[in-house]
Amino acid sequence: MKILVVGGGGREHAIARAMSRNSETALFSVMAKKNPGIAAIARKVCIASETDVSRVVAFAHETGSEYAFIGPEAPLEAGIVDHLEAAGVACVGPTRAAARLETDKAFCRELMAEHRIAGCPAYRIFHDAAEAITFIREHEGDLAVKPIGLTGGKGVRIMGDQIDRAGAIAYVKQIKGEVVLEERLRGEEFTLQAFVDGKTLVPMPLVQDHKRAFEGDAGPNTGGMGSYSMPDHSLPFVTTGDYEQAIAIMKSVVVVMARTGTPYKGILYGQFMNTADGPKVIEFNARFGDPEAMNVLTLLSSDLSDIVTRITEGSLSRGQVSFKREATVCKYLVPAGYPDSPRKGDLLTVKDPAPATLYYANVEERDGQLYTLSSRTLAFVGTGKTLDEAEQAAETAASAVTGKVRHRRDIGTQALLTQRIAHMKELR
Repeated sequence: MKILVVGGGGREHAIARAMSRNSETALFSVMAKKNPGIAAIARKVCIASETDVSRVVAFAHETGSEYAFIGPEAPLEAGIVDHLEAAGVACVGPTRAAARLETDKAFCRELMAEHRIAGCPAYRIFHDAAEAITFIREHEGDLAVKPIGLTGGKGVRIMGDQIDRAGAIAYVKQIKGEVVLEERLRGEEFTLQAFVDGKTLVPMPLVQDHKRAFEGDAGPNTGGMGSYSMPDHSLPFVTTGDYEQAIAIMKSVVVVMARTGTPYKGILYGQFMNTADGPKVIEFNARFGDPEAMNVLTLLSSDLSDIVTRITEGSLSRGQVSFKREATVCKYLVPAGYPDSPRKGDLLTVKDPAPATLYYANVEERDGQLYTLSSRTLAFVGTGKTLDEAEQAAETAASAVTGKVRHRRDIGTQALLTQRIAHMKELR
């Protein structure tokens, strides 16, 4: 079985590593920069832009790849799945039209509103900066300011938290008015990811990501500084009812997409805010989260290559997917100055991460040594029967790296989890 993995970050290393557990799977990779972890397990690597559709298709043919697993969102927006499938390569990833759930926030909200899918916050869509600015000036209360298109998980600004009213107006001008303005949701975020074959949705363990750059949830948003999951695959501030509502929302989306002629296949990522009134949809992503992919794929005990086949054939069922009943904690190391002015070219020394698992992300290997680039460098995932055990494994491995990097030491700690639980209790 020959599978092409498109993308070269920590998420894609986790995908490739999970598939490499099957000795009969031959892996190939297209990535913009060489990921040492992926390169070590792939039979052949092509260094090219993941949005260079013709190059990706040509490489798939060159390697005889029967399947492709699309990691990042940018190639999905470029229609990579449409082109690969037209060339006879079955894909885990939605078509360009179906990927609009992520790539077009206006489309997502209108779909939810039109089909009365639960969990949609109050929103207004603007394509004119002047009209959006007038709305902001006249609106009472805080707002979430969201560019309509892709922003790499870092484009949302919260009025009343990250920016004031004047800052929101300046941001709308910066993005030229192509914006969705939404009610600010208050609560605790959680991520629900699922395998989808066009009609069947199989959920994965819940994960909570940490977007803020610094400990104590301070600083600007990032692509994600780390994440954790619990041994029971839930989260202590998410009730059974909350979970069932979130699942129902995602299933409704899959049903609507199929009914409207754009069936959804691949990974569906639901980012939820658990509010006093239950889960609300912050956004949907059309692929695995990064770092959340590393949490769930480290736990996956089923054969990912088999899941790939079943997704593409439309024969997926819940009984074919299983995860170990353990906790995970993922901690990302980032270069000095990240995210505003990250340093490049600093030497890193990595010790044996055991018992944690090391995933390579945005890092350069030269003459057997690792150097920082401009984004998140390495991620360590600890596992354990308890959250404390998993956190200690991740923290020990992350702290052992020497070089001009840092990480959030508070991710996965009991102290931070206690704050999350208390916050939810206050709201309810």
